[in-house]
Amino acid sequence: MQILTADIGTGTQDILLFDSERTPENCLKLVVPSPTLRLSREVRAATAARRSLLITGRLMGGGPVSWAVEDHRRAGLPVLSTAGPARTFNDDLEKVQRELGIELIDDAEAAALMDADQHAHVEFRDLDYAAIRQAFLAFGLDLRPDALALAVFDHGAAPPHVSDRQFRMDYLADRLRRDERLSALAFRSSDVPPDMTRLAALAETAAEAGPWPAVVMDTAPAAVLGALDDPIVARQPHPIVVNIGNFHTLAFQFRAGQLLRMFEHHTGELTPDQLALWLRALADGSIRHDAVFADNGHGALVLDDAPQPLDFIAVVGPRRSLLHGTDLPLHLAVPHGDQMLVGCYGLLRACADIEPAWRDPIRDALAGVADRSLW
Repeated sequence: MQILTADIGTGTQDILLFDSERTPENCLKLVVPSPTLRLSREVRAATAARRSLLITGRLMGGGPVSWAVEDHRRAGLPVLSTAGPARTFNDDLEKVQRELGIELIDDAEAAALMDADQHAHVEFRDLDYAAIRQAFLAFGLDLRPDALALAVFDHGAAPPHVSDRQFRMDYLADRLRRDERLSALAFRSSDVPPDMTRLAALAETAAEAGPWPAVVMDTAPAAVLGALDDPIVARQPHPIVVNIGNFHTLAFQFRAGQLLRMFEHHTGELTPDQLALWLRALADGSIRHDAVFADNGHGALVLDDAPQPLDFIAVVGPRRSLLHGTDLPLHLAVPHGDQMLVGCYGLLRACADIEPAWRDPIRDALAGVADRSLW
């Protein structure tokens, strides 16, 4: 079977076309600009041309595209948006209008404006399947996957007066208390919790792209799960695995494959020494949610506070160099020889957990039990 996996981040989207008849090394891969980065360039081109902006599509990841739209408004240029993509900026649409000055319109108005071609039109979405298909087609492969497995980071839609940080941490803690496997943070497209609005929008976009099943998952746990495929990591009795992303850092402590505790923080708030302190607290069991939250992080979950030796930390993520120069026992994890695809391998492991029919083909292929012929 073929599964198109995509780990959609802030800087890049990392794509692996998994084929159960190929060894991982012979599967095809792409590392290309993230959707938010690509769309931010379209917005900035509209700003430079002094054109008003029309946004349609769905809720997606913010970051660069949000900053570009804010700069567009600061330049005194109009921004019109339908409700779905406007939630990219804030779940509270009144704030989107009041604080960002974005004019909300309905789908019919948007369609009429597109027909008139008076605005620079940008379509928000985390998955551009047509572009990915075209990229493969340029090299002679007509993409026809049996399934999609996709990862994005989702804060969720916090109720009014509830911190986004606390809401996400409560969500992670609730899922992992009920099921300690990281695949508990992956969902069939029909099973996405309604509060996880970005994952839900991603599942809807996947359904529009084609008639295949889809699994969606949070990016950070996907990366940590993928790191466990590194053979050196897999041999450790009590590893810490930390994913240092562009915006968020998330670390898990394991013992004999069992999750003991985890924390999540904002990468931009951390110095190397601060991150090292939090990792030491994770290892010795002293880490506490309130302390991480008070430091402007998301928080921590402690299922077991028994101290563990701090003798191995596996590191992945685009900002993993943050820990360079510390005296921590670091290992730069490279599952199946590719650090950039760590989230894709985590997605595959999650698929094997939640889709029984896919389990053996995925596990056999990742173990190297596959046809070694080339494409």
